[in-house]
Formats: sequence, C-alpha cells, structure tokens
Amino acid sequence: MAKNWKYPRNLESPSVISRLWERFQDDGNVSRCYSTGRPRVTAPNEDRYLAVTAKINRRGTASDLSRQLSLATGTTVSRQTVYRCLGHIGLHARRPVRCVPLTANHCRLRLTWSREHALWTPQQWSCVMFSDESRFSLQSDSRLALILRATGTRYHRYHRYHH
Repeated sequence: MAKNWKYPRNLESPSVISRLWERFQDDGNVSRCYSTGRPRVTAPNEDRYLAVTAKINRRGTASDLSRQLSLATGTTVSRQTVYRCLGHIGLHARRPVRCVPLTANHCRLRLTWSREHALWTPQQWSCVMFSDESRFSLQSDSRLALILRATGTRYHRYHRYHH
C-alpha cells in the first residue's frame, strides 16, 4: 500500500523568490495577496442596489431582483448570486407569519368590547385571563409567497402576509 506523503511547498525556488523580490520593490510589502476564489461578479455599489431594492420590495423574487439589476446597471447575474448577496447582508427568503383574517364584523365587535371595558379598574382587569394571542390580517392569508427578511424580524408588522 502506497503512502501519501505531503511535502511542504518549496519556498526557496527561484520563481517564488523572484516574485517576492519584485513585489517588495514595487510596494515594500511581501505579504500574500488575498486572491482566493473566483472574482466577484457584482461591485459593492451593485450589492447595495440589490439590498435597497430587496428592502423596498420584500415580496420580490431573486429572479426579479436579477432582472432589475440588469436593467439598472447592465450587470447580468444569476438568481443564486442574488441569494448569496442578500444572504451576506442577512436577508433570507422566508414564509410570512400566518395571520387570522380580520373581517369588518370582527373589527366592529372588538371596538364595541373595548368601549364597554374602557373604564374598568385594575382590580376588575386582574380577574381576566387572556388566552388567545392570535395575529390578525385584514386580507386572506395563503402564505404562498416568500418574503425577504432579516433574522429575528419574523413578527414585525411589515413581514405579515398582505395582498
């Protein structure tokens, strides 16, 4: 059975030394240049454009954002690139919070109830236990569309499903 020996890179080869010497003569620095990975497709200003556009239209898909970026800047990127870019700033596609539809009748009944109990004393309120903390929406709630939101903002008012 053959052994897989790993040898350290030969840092004394003429090509390495000549490159280091050239770099030192150019800028006085011999530290390694950070250049791992593939070059970025989007510039920082295009990343900011995607972030602002996504925050304005949280219901927009990555394909929509890609098209908008292409129309605005001429840079064509895939939807996966848009997902990665938004992920770096903390925006992820999530389903909106499920809400119970609130009809006009519900609103009227809740207003009537609140007016009846507006003058209650703290002693009267101490005998009441609220067991239902449902979230309500004025429209129907299908949860089919995804929204772009940051981690920890699930229950913010503007992340609930609205038509």
